[in-house]
Amino acid sequence: MRWSHLSAPADDDSLLALPGATVRTFETPGFAGMTFYEIRAKSLINRVPGTSRVPFQWTVNPYRGCSHACTYCLAGETPILMADGSTRPLAEIRPGDAVMGTMGAGPHRRYVPTTVRDHWSTSKPAFRVTLADGTRLVGSGDHRLLTDRGWRHLSPSQPHEPALAVGDLLVGVGHFAEPPKESPDYRAGFLCGLIRGDAAGRAAREGDAWVRADAYLEDVTLHEALRWPELPAGEWYRGFLAGAFGAVGRADRLAVTFESDDRIYLRWITEALTHLGLTSRSPVRAGRPGRAGPGCGTGRVETGRDVWSALRFRHITGALDAPLDASGVGVRADRRLAVTDIEDLGLTLPLFDISTGTGDFIADGVVSHNCFARNTHRYLDLDPGHDFDSRIVVKVNAGELIRRELADRRWTGAPIAMGTNVDVYQRAEGRYRLMPEILTALRDHANPFSILTKGTLILRDLDLLRRAAAVTEVGLAFSVGFLDEDVWRSAEPGTPSPRRRLDAVRRLTDAGLRVGVLMAPILPGLTDTDEAIEETVAAIAAAGATSVTPLPLHLRPGAREWYAAWIGREHPELRPRYRELFGDGSYPPRVYQDEISARVRMASRRHGLHHSTSAEARRLPEPTASAHPHARRLPEPTATAHPHARRLPEPTDTAHPHADQLTLL
Repeated sequence: MRWSHLSAPADDDSLLALPGATVRTFETPGFAGMTFYEIRAKSLINRVPGTSRVPFQWTVNPYRGCSHACTYCLAGETPILMADGSTRPLAEIRPGDAVMGTMGAGPHRRYVPTTVRDHWSTSKPAFRVTLADGTRLVGSGDHRLLTDRGWRHLSPSQPHEPALAVGDLLVGVGHFAEPPKESPDYRAGFLCGLIRGDAAGRAAREGDAWVRADAYLEDVTLHEALRWPELPAGEWYRGFLAGAFGAVGRADRLAVTFESDDRIYLRWITEALTHLGLTSRSPVRAGRPGRAGPGCGTGRVETGRDVWSALRFRHITGALDAPLDASGVGVRADRRLAVTDIEDLGLTLPLFDISTGTGDFIADGVVSHNCFARNTHRYLDLDPGHDFDSRIVVKVNAGELIRRELADRRWTGAPIAMGTNVDVYQRAEGRYRLMPEILTALRDHANPFSILTKGTLILRDLDLLRRAAAVTEVGLAFSVGFLDEDVWRSAEPGTPSPRRRLDAVRRLTDAGLRVGVLMAPILPGLTDTDEAIEETVAAIAAAGATSVTPLPLHLRPGAREWYAAWIGREHPELRPRYRELFGDGSYPPRVYQDEISARVRMASRRHGLHHSTSAEARRLPEPTASAHPHARRLPEPTATAHPHARRLPEPTDTAHPHADQLTLL
C-alpha cells in the first residue's frame, strides 16, 4: 500500500487495520460514524511536482479526508443507462465503463456518451422518490436529480439547498422497462421471429441471434416455433420482436426498422409493437419488379424516432445487437416523471455513486448528478466515497516531524503553504490540535508560511499567528468574491457566508495580522457590475484586509458543465453572454480580465486598499539576509542531497488553493 511512504513502523499491538495506524472512534455526536487513523508519518513537508501550476513549492497537510464532504448516492440495484443503450445495476458499474450522460444547460441539454471515472460505496440514511410512471428511486438525502426547475436534493441537509418537492417534473426518458425472462413463450416467439424472418428476408444474415436460436431449439421443436399462436402471450411478443430484429431488423439512429417481402410477417411485427406499447408506422414503398412473394413487394415497419421508444424496444425485447446512437438528442422533462411522493425510509442503507466525465448519469430514466472524485483518498488506497467522508487520516506526529525537518541543515527556509489540499482547520483539528505545534515550530525557526482557509477555527490560534508574524512572513487569505446573499446561497451552497468570512478577517486584522482577500470568483453578469464591485471592495477594506486580488471566473472541464447548468437554470438570460465570453475555453478573453482588474484597482484606490496580482497574492517573499537570526540561508539542495528529494509528492489534482472557487453547484 502507498501508506508505506507515510507511516512509520508500528511498535506495539495497538496499531490496527492499516500499517502504522492507531484506529479511534469517538462517541461525540459531531464525529458519529467516523474513524480516525492516527499515523506516525515519515515526513510532513512535501514538494509540489514541477509540472504543477501552483505558485508554491512546499506544502504541509496534517490531515487526509474531510468530514464535511458530501456524497450523492443511490441504491445499488438502480439501473444505469450505458452508452450502447443497455442497462447495468449501479453496484456493478466500474471505472472505464461507457455510460450515457448529458451536456449543456436548460432546454439545450443533450445526451452524450461519457466515461466512468470512479465508483464507490457508502452507507447513508435512505429516501425513496416515487414518480407518476411508477419509477421508484432510493438514494441519500444529498442526492440530486434534474428537474424543470434545476437540480434538486432529495432531502437536503442544509436549509439553503434546493429541495425536491411533490409535483416537480424530472428530466429524462422515464422508467426503464424490465428485461424479458427467457420463458418457453419467449423462446418460441424468438425462434418464430428469426426463422420466418430469415425465410422472408432479402438476404441471409449471420449473428448472435442464431447462436441463441441453437440453444433455444433444444427446448422448443421447430414445428412449434413456426406456428402462429392463437392467443400470444406478452413474453411471446417480446421474443418475436427480438428474433425478427435478428433476421430483418436494423437500428437507424433512434428508430428500429424491419424490412420484409412477407406482409403477413410485417403485420405480426406491428401487432407485437402495439401490444408492448410502442408506436410504429409503415412508410409506403414501391414493390420490387420480378419478385413474387406473399406480399408482392418489400414492406417496411419502423418504431418511433425518440429516445424513449429506442430504449423501450431494446430493454423490453432483449435485442442485444441493436446499437443505440442517442448522442446529441435533446433532454426533456415529462409529465410521466412528475414526483408523486418523497418518503424517508428511516433506514441507513448501503448506497453507491460514480463520477463521470460529464458530472451526471441516467439512473432508471432520470438525469442524476454525481459527486466529484476525491482523488487524495484513492491515492492512499482508500475509496473516495465513504472512506473520504468517514476515515480521516491524522498525522499525529506532525509537530514533531515539522520541527525535525525545519532543523535539518539542508532545509533552506523556503515558504510553506497550508490549506492547499484539505482545510487544516476542519472539525478534526478541534480535537487533535495539530496546528498549534506546527505554528510554534514555524515560529521558532522563523520559517515563512501561508494559510488558506474558510474556517473560523483559525481564530483559536490567533495569538500564535501573531507571534509568528513578529519573526517571519505570515500570509493569511480568505476568499470573498461578492456580498450578494441570494447569489451566495444559490452559487456557493455549503460555504460560510461572505459576512462571516469578513468577520474573521476583521478579528485577524484587529490582532495586527496581515490578511489578504481573494475576490474570487467574480461572476460575469452577476457580480461584475460597478455596484457589486464597489460594495464588495468597500466591505473588504472595512474588514481591515491589506490587499484584494480579483479573480474572474474560470471554468475547468467538469466545473464548466456544472456552472453552465446552474446559469441555464437560475439565469437563462445570461447564456448568450457566457457563450460569447468563454466559447469552448476555460477563461474569458484577456480584455475582460483586464477590465475587471482595472475596475477593482480603481475601487481599491478609493478605499485605500492595495491591489495585488494573483501571483503576488499567493507567494511569500523568499527569506533575506536580514531575516530573523534563526532563519538560515543555505545553498539550494541538489537532487540527491535534499532530505525530501525522494519523497513521493502529494497528489495535486485538488491542490490549487483556489480550486474550490469553481465548485459552484
